[in-house]
Amino acid sequence: MKSRLVASATLLTLAFAGCSGNAATPGTTAGTDTAGGEPSGDVTVWMYPVIADDAASQTFWADAESAFEADHPSIDLTIELQPWAGRDEQVATAIASNTGPDLVLLTPDSLPGFVDNGGLKSLADAQDPAFLESAVTAATVDGEIYAVPLYHTVIAPVYNQPLFEAAGITELPETWDDLTAAAPALAANGITLMDYSGVATLNMTYYPFLWQAGGSVFADDGESVAFNSDEGRAALQLLVDLKNANALPADAATKENTVEGSGLTNGTIAMTPMAVKADAATLQTALGEDAVAVGAPLTGEEQVTFGLPGLLARTSISDDDGTAEVVAQYLSSAEFQTSLSEASGYFPARTDATADSSDPLNAPFQAALEYARPGEVNPHSRQVMAALSAHIQAALQGTKTVEQALADAETECNAILQS
Repeated sequence: MKSRLVASATLLTLAFAGCSGNAATPGTTAGTDTAGGEPSGDVTVWMYPVIADDAASQTFWADAESAFEADHPSIDLTIELQPWAGRDEQVATAIASNTGPDLVLLTPDSLPGFVDNGGLKSLADAQDPAFLESAVTAATVDGEIYAVPLYHTVIAPVYNQPLFEAAGITELPETWDDLTAAAPALAANGITLMDYSGVATLNMTYYPFLWQAGGSVFADDGESVAFNSDEGRAALQLLVDLKNANALPADAATKENTVEGSGLTNGTIAMTPMAVKADAATLQTALGEDAVAVGAPLTGEEQVTFGLPGLLARTSISDDDGTAEVVAQYLSSAEFQTSLSEASGYFPARTDATADSSDPLNAPFQAALEYARPGEVNPHSRQVMAALSAHIQAALQGTKTVEQALADAETECNAILQS
């Protein structure tokens, strides 16, 4: 492990060497270092465990801090590592007491709430045309951009190829029609077509099917929900029909979202439609690399999947002296995102940076970013998701019809939005 960390730090230093020329100095004079021609001051960043290994994470961000200060001696950067647990409450408390960070890592669904409460400031000056359009959209609230993307997650279908071949299916499913057609042949061999977890986040279960049908969770104005529609019913009906055809696990409504030790690894489930790269790696270990295939996002009326950008947002604590913009530009540069991708296993949120080509799983997952949607951005996203999830479970368990489930969910969720 030690040699790996040293090698990582060396690569990081080399990559950071090119970052300084990538960020334009914001057009502000307050706090400017006249000798260096850029703002001066202190910037605190709250970062979270995007690198799973704690020792590697500490090394990476310590090197990042040192490398930045070597390139920008007039700015004192402090990167503080924080736990995921209770993040939104922690950030809200810190901002309210004016003791928190200048920049903080947030998710798109938490951004609107902080904006509504006056907790964030614009980061429009730190934007780069190479950022993925979907990531910039996720960082935008009411026409103003409050964050830069640091990395991107994405999900894609992963298949156990031999199970399809044994069922006489030579082309892996790419569309909804393909799923429906493949299910009987697999069932004849005692194989379940597709994994599904009714307790997992809807971003990785029902929502992508809703988007593939051409639907959305919220109305355009965000004041009401829109899932009780022809598109929403088509998406849920597909899942219910597959469940009734034994093409989903019998306990799909309440099944945990796990890969290791599941039907996917023991060869009784043929595919998962919404896998992260780590899931594909787990299946390769269990089934063999040649048995596992990563596909493009599924297509209904549209081809779309879920992918979440990690957003570095500027808090209201940050002074208007340009220092936060300089740090944000540096940490979101192509060079830095490439290094972060290698260390974290996530993907750059830019069109001019690529994930490590030595890992063959990276290419198909990075290609899926073209179709990624960053969830549903609304101040009440999480509350709506929790309420809707229970009704989706009821439909899968057969205690409610598709129509009843979505109608009941619409009533409950609209009440949440109006409260």
